[in-house]
Amino acid sequence: MIPPSYAIRNIAKRKITSTLTILGISLVVFVFAGSLMLSNGLHETLVATGHPANVTVIRRASQTEVQSIINFDQAQVVKSAPEMSRDENGNPYLANEVYVLISLPKRATGDEANIVVRGVNDMSMALRPNVKLIEGRMWQDPGSEIIAGRSASERYQGCGIGEKVRFGARDWTVVGLFDAGGTGYESEIWCDIIQASDAFRRPVYSSLTLRLADTSQFDSFKARIENDPRLPLDVKREKDYYASQSRTISTFINVAGTVISFIFSLGAIVGAMITMYAAVANRTKEIGTLRALGFSRFSVLTVFLFEALIISLTGGLVGVAAAYFLNFLQISTTNWDTFSELAFNFRLSSSILIQALIFSLVMGLLGGFLPAVRASRLRIVESLRA
Repeated sequence: MIPPSYAIRNIAKRKITSTLTILGISLVVFVFAGSLMLSNGLHETLVATGHPANVTVIRRASQTEVQSIINFDQAQVVKSAPEMSRDENGNPYLANEVYVLISLPKRATGDEANIVVRGVNDMSMALRPNVKLIEGRMWQDPGSEIIAGRSASERYQGCGIGEKVRFGARDWTVVGLFDAGGTGYESEIWCDIIQASDAFRRPVYSSLTLRLADTSQFDSFKARIENDPRLPLDVKREKDYYASQSRTISTFINVAGTVISFIFSLGAIVGAMITMYAAVANRTKEIGTLRALGFSRFSVLTVFLFEALIISLTGGLVGVAAAYFLNFLQISTTNWDTFSELAFNFRLSSSILIQALIFSLVMGLLGGFLPAVRASRLRIVESLRA
């Protein structure tokens, strides 16, 4: 077999063409990895929003809290379920909440965008240990004070400490900022549920978030609630509930990213093919010499394919390295399931890394195959005369 160092040495000799091919492949891999990171960041942000021990209850057939309505009587029935976890005073770990969308101008552009106002009770933060007040304080006058998520305060006018937001025919002062570990709650405004219900004239709840005494009782709890004729409600694990909200836009991003990457990859494959055909044309005598020394056609084919794969793998590594820096970029987009703005980061994972490198190798294989076949089929005499 021809040693691999032969292929590496020839790549180094053709610096300009090899570099241009590597850059072309790296650009395609960058776009491919970026679209996967975008989808993954959205999915992970929403999945992380749910706590593994929490359960979400919304109205049957409602896809999100926006469309859900739960009457007070129905909430009382859920609250009395024997599977509920309770504190030392016998109070159930249950947060009955109101979920409303309002429109506020963005700090960067002044354009209006939807933001979630969540009316919460005393159990809301206890059920979400990742939500922590990082600046200011909790509301003391629940009728005029609110707290805002860190991301919301950065992106929306009026959501910083001491600033005022107007909704429900009142002015509300932001007195505290909270961090939620990069989850979707950071894009929300929280206020007292009684005041939220009064301000928005909603004498109902949007959702119930609760914790069971034993998570293994989820199936029995779900059956109890969903089979009760008084309760037209759906019971979901909180992580599953939030993960389902990412499916529509994640699917769109994945499809769009794959289509764009496929179109770009055609150019990269042609570029790799041209580079390898040029390599074959410039090394015709070398190929004849290798064949005269006894190296087989298969050996020549293999070394040229190996050369193409080395170029494409290098391009893949460069593309992934460039895409890595997207991890530091935060963007926001409208969640098509909830119609609210959600801020999240691109997120690289080992799965995306592997997919991107395999994608680059496939481009190298497709681009290098025909030139490698041509090299292996050259006749010895004709090659030496070239």
